[in-house]
Amino acid sequence: MTTPPVLALNGPTASGKTAVAVAVAQELASFGIGAEVVNADSMLVYRGMDIGTAKPTLAERAGVPHHLIDIMEVTEIASVADFQQLARAVIAQCQAREVVPILAGGSALYVHAILDEFSFPATDPVLRARLEAELIEVGAHQLYERLKQRDPVTAAAIEPGNGRRIVRALESLELTGEFSAQLPQWNYALANVMQYGLELPRPIMDARIDARVERMWADGLVDEVRGLVARGLRDGLTASRAIGYRQVLALLAGELSEAEAKSSTKKGTRRLARKQLGWFGRDDRIEWLPADVGAAKPIALAVRDRVQAGIEDG
Repeated sequence: MTTPPVLALNGPTASGKTAVAVAVAQELASFGIGAEVVNADSMLVYRGMDIGTAKPTLAERAGVPHHLIDIMEVTEIASVADFQQLARAVIAQCQAREVVPILAGGSALYVHAILDEFSFPATDPVLRARLEAELIEVGAHQLYERLKQRDPVTAAAIEPGNGRRIVRALESLELTGEFSAQLPQWNYALANVMQYGLELPRPIMDARIDARVERMWADGLVDEVRGLVARGLRDGLTASRAIGYRQVLALLAGELSEAEAKSSTKKGTRRLARKQLGWFGRDDRIEWLPADVGAAKPIALAVRDRVQAGIEDG
């Protein structure tokens, strides 16, 4: 086999990406083609964050190897730059073993950074740590005011509540005097990429999200968060802001009732799903299919054809 293609499965929360990714891998196995899943969800990297992230269980993975799951503690920061390096390394390793890497996840920014030409500004660990400490102490909005005074144009392109992006901008401005708030264009950095998206009607998507949140609560999300608090969840700049976990932390702090926390989680997840759709909708390289496990068959056939064409060309 020549170098296998990179298959990216995109779609909003609750569109069934995991099930389709596993089904594609199984279909490819029936053709004698190996495939493994590479996680592109920014929250599945955290150990112990299982229920609230809908992390696939071992049974759901059905024997298909999954990479970049459970690789960090909740106190660590899963930066896009670090994730890009990790994912590209795993993809290269899969291809070296003549295995198709299936990139699956709803974090559109992470998918973009992994697949496309996407560089990151200069960084300094000491400066970053100082700014992140200030973020915790004074909050995103106060740092945003500082950014507005320093660079109004950059500030106008960043949401006032996006603390991580504000810190990144201030860090870059202090180190280099400039920061680009515009994301790179769609231009593959990896060769032989195939992208598919899973789409479903908005009412069905919203119903699935509501049902998923109810299931998370029933499966013990509140107890999961209690356990993670003991492991430093409140100090995790990334993990503590995950939808569901943020609301349960507020519940445990007495800031929200259980009904309010659950409602806020549903609303936040629906907003995230729409944001994801907006991201993916701007990428016209994605071929969209109905969000159903039946999508696995045509995707696997297309990958098989691509692999066979590569063999013939080689």
